[in-house]
Amino acid sequence: MNRDSASSAHPPSSVSRLGIACAVSAHTLWGLFPIYWHQIEGADSLELVCHRIVWSFVSLAILLPILMRMGWWGGARTVFESLRHPKVWLVYSAAALMIGINWLAFIWAVNHGRVLEASLGYYINPLCNVLLGVVVLGERLKVLQWIAVGIAAVGVGIMAVGSGGLPWVSVAMATSFALYGLAKKKAHLPVLVGLMLEVTLLVIPAAIYLAFRWNHGESAFQFGSTKVTVMLLMAGLVTITPLALFAAAVRRVDLSLIGILQYIGPTLQFLVGAVLYNEPLGQNRLVGFAFVWIALVLFVAATHRYSRQMVTSSCRFDTPP
Repeated sequence: MNRDSASSAHPPSSVSRLGIACAVSAHTLWGLFPIYWHQIEGADSLELVCHRIVWSFVSLAILLPILMRMGWWGGARTVFESLRHPKVWLVYSAAALMIGINWLAFIWAVNHGRVLEASLGYYINPLCNVLLGVVVLGERLKVLQWIAVGIAAVGVGIMAVGSGGLPWVSVAMATSFALYGLAKKKAHLPVLVGLMLEVTLLVIPAAIYLAFRWNHGESAFQFGSTKVTVMLLMAGLVTITPLALFAAAVRRVDLSLIGILQYIGPTLQFLVGAVLYNEPLGQNRLVGFAFVWIALVLFVAATHRYSRQMVTSSCRFDTPP
C-alpha cells in the first residue's frame, strides 16, 4: 500500500488532528534546533554540517530499505525507476547545493551567537518564496501582498542600517531555502527519498572533509566528550525526524494552515536567541522585527482572503442555476 494515500483510511477529524500534531511537532523541533547544535562544543560550523550530512545518509540508508520493503512509495522498484531520469539528478543536485548552504548558514549563526538573525531568515523566507514565484514562475501578487513585501523590506533595511550592514546570514538562509523550495517544485520524489538523494550527492565531499579533520587531529570525535560524540552520531536522526513529521502533516492538513504553522519555528528561535542566549536586541533590531512581523500578518491575512474569494467564486460558478 502506498503510504502517501494512507490518510484516506481515517476519518477527516482524526486525520486533521494527527496532521496538526505532526506539523506542530516538526516546527517545534526546528525552532529548538539552536539549542541542540549549541551543545556540541569543539566543532566548527563546516564540520557540524558535514556530520549532519554523513549521519543523515547513514540513518536513511538504514531506514529507507525497511520502508520500501513494507511497500512505501510503491516499493524499491518504483523508487529506483524514478531515479533513472537525468532531470531528477539535475533538480536534486541544485536542491542539495541550496540545502547545504542553508544548513551551513544556520549552524554558523548558532555557533557565532546570531540565533536572532537565523530566526529572521526563516521569517522572511516566505516572502522570498513569493518574489521568486513572481520573477521566475510569472505568478502575480495582489496589492496587499506587495505592500507586505515592501514592509518586510523596510524592516530588513532598518536592521541593516542599525547594525552597519545587511544581515547577510538572514539573507543567505532565506534565499537559499527559497531556491531550495523552487528546485523542489520541479521534484516529485517523496520527501525522505528526495532527502536521501540530496545527502548522497553531498556525502562524499562531507566525508572527505571529516577525514581531513581527523588526520589533522582536529575532529570533534577525537577531543570531544562522550556527550558530543553521541550528539554528532544522532545528527542524522535529528535532521530527518522533523522532515518525516512535516511530510506526514502535508498529506493531512491544508497548505494554508501549514503556512501559518511554519512561523512556530522562527518564533521559538527568536525566543531562544533573545531569552535563553541573551543576544542583544537593540532598538533598531526590535523595530526591524516588528516591521517583519506586521508584514507577515498582513501577507497571511491577504493570502487567506484572496484564497477564500477564489473558493467562493468557484462555488458560485459550479452551482447550477
